[in-house]
Amino acid sequence: MENLLRPLIVVGGSVVLTLVIGWATDFLLRKADDRHHETPLWGLLRRGRIPYQLVLLAALLRGFYDEAQLLQSRDQAVGQTLTLVLIGSTAWLVIRIAAAIVETSYSRYANARAHRDPARVRRVRTQVTLIMRVVSAIVGVVAAASMLLTFPAFRAAGASLLASAGILGIVAGVAAQSTLSNMFAGFQIAFGDMVRIGDTVVVDGEWGTVEEITLTFLTVRTWDERRITMPVSYFTSKPFENWSRGTPQMTGTVFWHVDHTAPVDAMREKLRDILRECPAWDGRAYDLSVTDTTPNTMQVRALVTAKDADDIWTVRVSVREQMLRWLAEEHPYALPRVNTADAAQAPNRNGHRPSQDGVPHQQRRYHGSTRPER
Repeated sequence: MENLLRPLIVVGGSVVLTLVIGWATDFLLRKADDRHHETPLWGLLRRGRIPYQLVLLAALLRGFYDEAQLLQSRDQAVGQTLTLVLIGSTAWLVIRIAAAIVETSYSRYANARAHRDPARVRRVRTQVTLIMRVVSAIVGVVAAASMLLTFPAFRAAGASLLASAGILGIVAGVAAQSTLSNMFAGFQIAFGDMVRIGDTVVVDGEWGTVEEITLTFLTVRTWDERRITMPVSYFTSKPFENWSRGTPQMTGTVFWHVDHTAPVDAMREKLRDILRECPAWDGRAYDLSVTDTTPNTMQVRALVTAKDADDIWTVRVSVREQMLRWLAEEHPYALPRVNTADAAQAPNRNGHRPSQDGVPHQQRRYHGSTRPER
């Protein structure tokens, strides 16, 4: 009877004690979270309750397993398994705690500077993301190495592994040259402030927003919801456009090709009226000028401003559409067309242009009046 109750007491007691301690810790974290609304730390620490309970259970079972006298023939294997579970759950818990602390620090920084310096906040966000990936990788490597060292065979082979570490390092460095270059490029991007999560960029002719940055690759979400994934070394070796550098304010252009008789002054006034009714225009500046001419048309350019890349796109398409609609309705003659009329002849010595019947244009009569022919 004692041989049956002892394992049940040890195993069941460990489980019950783990649940009680886990519930009590979670209760205290909830109370702290309700009391301190200014910091998300306590709420974030609750995410580690599962690895926390695993650590408690594995530690209790590992400590009292000898007292249970269960599976004595497999005593070494069970102890080895519990040790591996303890190491793995501890690494999991450390990563969760580190993530909670880092995210809390970033939240406080972002709340304090979100309105004053959004570019700086995006830079810190990028750095925090990469730092967490590095911390997770380091903890994972240490945990894996600790697990391997629990096996006697690996401890015996440690000397030979260390002796060949130099050769293996050289081979690995040559084989992973591109991967290492991408990793160093990732650190350069994170701490060199070249590109940040949330920046609007143009790469290979594609316009989009940086959505994710890792140590090896970067993801850009385009305006049509596509994702472009490219190595981070691209941004350290090739030129690209970053529309979010400095201030996000932008100046955009809109071009029209119109007839030479188009009312430029009226177009300038219409542009002002369109912008006043456009919510995306930031009110900083606008302009309309004739920038080029061809034998059949002239090119008119409008300059408009907006607070960011998204709004400048909205302003440009709105101005282009409404101006064309206004020209078609109010000044249809101003739209470009193909001229099929005969060319006007040069004036004679008296300053009159002869017509086909020899009568000067200035003396042609139309319904009892004299007017020049256009």
